[in-house]
Amino acid sequence: MNTDTGAGTGAEVNARNISINPGNPDMKPADSGMKFRNKTARSENKSVKRRVTALAKRFRFAIVFAFVIIALYFTDTAQGIKAFEISLSNTKEMLGLIPPVFVLMGLLDAWVPKETFIRYMGEASGLKGVLTALFLGSAAAGPLYIAFPIAALLIKKKAKLAYVFFFLGVWSTTKIPLLMYEFSYMGARFTAIQIAVCIPLFLLLSLIIEKTLSAEDRESLYRKAEFEFS
Repeated sequence: MNTDTGAGTGAEVNARNISINPGNPDMKPADSGMKFRNKTARSENKSVKRRVTALAKRFRFAIVFAFVIIALYFTDTAQGIKAFEISLSNTKEMLGLIPPVFVLMGLLDAWVPKETFIRYMGEASGLKGVLTALFLGSAAAGPLYIAFPIAALLIKKKAKLAYVFFFLGVWSTTKIPLLMYEFSYMGARFTAIQIAVCIPLFLLLSLIIEKTLSAEDRESLYRKAEFEFS
């Protein structure tokens, strides 16, 4: 009876040892834990490196531009300081304009359903889409770089690409504040000719650009816009 009990106890101990170290009986539990921690640390380091690489790739133009200013400073100190001051002024201007625009875009994204954009600027909107893009571009204010995130939001909401391109063209040259400035300094005739030439030309070029894009390119633009605002 006692012999059987001892044998049973020994078998249970061996079973526990095997369950702890099934791959290598000579490996200690502490060694296994250390290897797991090392593997986790290496995985975290790789993840950090990937994030840093992605961040550097995203802001590569700003990084290159900063190195150019530094090189210009050591080449010509006066021009380097002037370039830095201009860059700082432009950065302050952007920081004063872009945050409110992104807040407005977030509100539009949340409050205005996709169906509304499709009805007014979708593939089947026709003349309504042209007039909507013309109104949005003409009523805008601010530099052109503000229009690009708004265009991305329109693409996410499934607006027709030609109308989005037309919206960018209108924003660049025929928005109302710019037209008022042209009217004051260049005269009514110049302003009227500029409108009569630019608006039809922008619309024509927008339609041509959309036609030159393949179905894969269009779908890629829609997916990218969806990802940027997800």
